Amino acid sequence: MTRISDERIAQIAARHEELAARMASGNLEGPAFVAASKDYAELEPVVKAAAEVARLRSEAASLEEMACGSDAELKAMAEDEMAATRAALAESEHALAIALLPRDAADERSAMLEIRAGTGGDEAALFAGDLLRMYSKYSESQGWRVEIVSESASDVGGFKEVVASVSGSGVFARLKFESGVHRVQRVPVTEAGGRIHTSAATVAVLPEATEVDVQINEGDLKIDVYRASGAGGQHVNTTDSAVRITHLPSGTVVTCQDGRSQHKNKEKAMQVLRARLYEVQRESIAAERAGERKAMVGSGDRSERIRTYNFPQGRVTDHRINLTLHRLPEILEGAMDELIGALIAEDEAERLAAVGEE
Repeated sequence: MTRISDERIAQIAARHEELAARMASGNLEGPAFVAASKDYAELEPVVKAAAEVARLRSEAASLEEMACGSDAELKAMAEDEMAATRAALAESEHALAIALLPRDAADERSAMLEIRAGTGGDEAALFAGDLLRMYSKYSESQGWRVEIVSESASDVGGFKEVVASVSGSGVFARLKFESGVHRVQRVPVTEAGGRIHTSAATVAVLPEATEVDVQINEGDLKIDVYRASGAGGQHVNTTDSAVRITHLPSGTVVTCQDGRSQHKNKEKAMQVLRARLYEVQRESIAAERAGERKAMVGSGDRSERIRTYNFPQGRVTDHRINLTLHRLPEILEGAMDELIGALIAEDEAERLAAVGEE
């Protein structure tokens, strides 16, 4: 890992002080103050990490000086403390290096979660339902709010397709590595012979976009309204509340029929459309920056098989980082912290290595 110089640490502290002084001066108003506040808040954890590194480096230097002295008692004490201080310094320098890595501007955003049943027919639809429950349970544990935007239910349960909005702080940062093909291996309830079937579902996690991120021309939209399909009886909608929006330049089609209000359904459909168009923009920029380099964890390729859920063995395996956890029931109940933490750590390690190569 590249050692961060004392000069760089001093620059960080100076920039932090400069921002604090500008905000306290009373000369900043409106957007300028908001921008300075945002920069200050983003720099705060970096400054704390840098201060800890500076403190531990000073402590290590003092201990080294004591260890070279003539006082036998002080020398022994310094040597005893040296190992712990060096270990703490290494951890702090690593934490600072991670804090200095370029941040994904979308990390703190809410996200759109899209799950589609793939190969496997009814079993794939049931698995899509299992995945939605898993992410909903995990979101609940994080204090996030999950709201179904649109769904296409399967006759046997589960979903052919479901789109949900996950609202909260840092949603995209935690869920962005979930995009890809998820595979399940289990014995279906309808299988009399006890044979294990393999089916799959595709997950896409898109950062929520605003009208500032994506400007959509009304003239580029084809909007159709129709009667929402239901489960029968009182659930059948008797008004044309379902909305289908086609973005003509890209051919992107979004439908929403979850709510009883046409206005609400259009609002939700536009929310999904913006997220999809924003993701196209992000992918284009990322491709330009990355060139031929493709990160193992963060590619977001939805055709890539990323994880297997094996019921007979009670295990979950993430193929990108070769991690297997024998905690399938708990993970499906939303206990995903270990899995997601490992993916984030791997991504940070890759990006640190890339910085070292530059």
